[in-house]
Amino acid sequence: MSKHQIASGAHYAPTAKMDNVVEPGEFIFASAFLDHGHIYGQTNGLKDAGATLKWVYDPDPKRITDFLEKNPEAQVAESYEQILNDPEVQLVCSAAIPSQRARIGFQALEAGKDYFTDKSPFTTIEQLETARKLVKETGKKYMVYYSERLHNEAGMAAGKQIADGAVGRVLQVINLAPHRLSKSIRPDWFFDKEQYGGILTDIGSHQFEQFLSYTGAKDATINFARVENFNNPDRPGLEDFGEASLTADNGASFYCRLDWFTPDGSASWGDGRTFVVGTEGTMEVRKYMDVAREAPASKIFLVNGTEEREIQCLENTGFPFFGDLILDCINRTEHAMTQEHAFKAAELSMKAQAMADGLM
Repeated sequence: MSKHQIASGAHYAPTAKMDNVVEPGEFIFASAFLDHGHIYGQTNGLKDAGATLKWVYDPDPKRITDFLEKNPEAQVAESYEQILNDPEVQLVCSAAIPSQRARIGFQALEAGKDYFTDKSPFTTIEQLETARKLVKETGKKYMVYYSERLHNEAGMAAGKQIADGAVGRVLQVINLAPHRLSKSIRPDWFFDKEQYGGILTDIGSHQFEQFLSYTGAKDATINFARVENFNNPDRPGLEDFGEASLTADNGASFYCRLDWFTPDGSASWGDGRTFVVGTEGTMEVRKYMDVAREAPASKIFLVNGTEEREIQCLENTGFPFFGDLILDCINRTEHAMTQEHAFKAAELSMKAQAMADGLM
């Protein structure tokens, strides 16, 4: 990945050589509602695993033009309904304005399509409750692009190391998630809390997903949550700082800090790190850079009873989630991610946001 690609989180779109899990034309998808640049990462991941992109739709012609520069094979749909009415389309991929993602997903499920949305998948608990109901009724998937783990090689490799027992039973996870604000390139909805849902709902959903994944927890209790606008009085709807503490149903502890204060001197849009303490070892995950040494970077520092080791993950791990998702859609399995896991991460993020907002 180039330095340009890691400079802005809004344009972060990894790609990697992977073994195709399907033949051309065997799994067909569409990309619709291109409001966030994560749509490029979602599209890349599916294509890298062998999926066939048939359609693209967005009401903004400029976004369509930009998308076609990178994905010239896509046909331009005249409407979202044209995609929904195409029996060949098996999955709809979307990165709409967060508050609109649920409605778009509900339409996809009701049309008999699986749905793959950017995070956060919801901005209200009511949307989540409707999604749970529709998933049960339709049998379709409502999957979420939690890219800080799913599209990060160190993030994925950390999960495998933990599953293989490298640190024993996980006792605590700490996630630090700084982001570059890039205020001048952000759309108006980015600063409207009703549309983006709050910082814990939005980028916080990444952190809660990693916590559940690394600890193996099914649920958690929120102990503390806080949000602030520290330094952007001209944008009163923006929350530029958030933090939360949780305790998992298996006793594991979690703390996360999210912010929009990545300095302009940083080579990456954010020096995202994860720290894991286990009964048999510790782990630090450097997801995007190694400050003043290497960028891009994706590595793990592991210490346990037998070794201390630096594990280079960049271009060594790949992104197996996407192939697994395609096969899950075909076979109706849950190897990439269970539906309840995807929903629980979103639920916890919204409950933390509600606590920070003084609503619970």
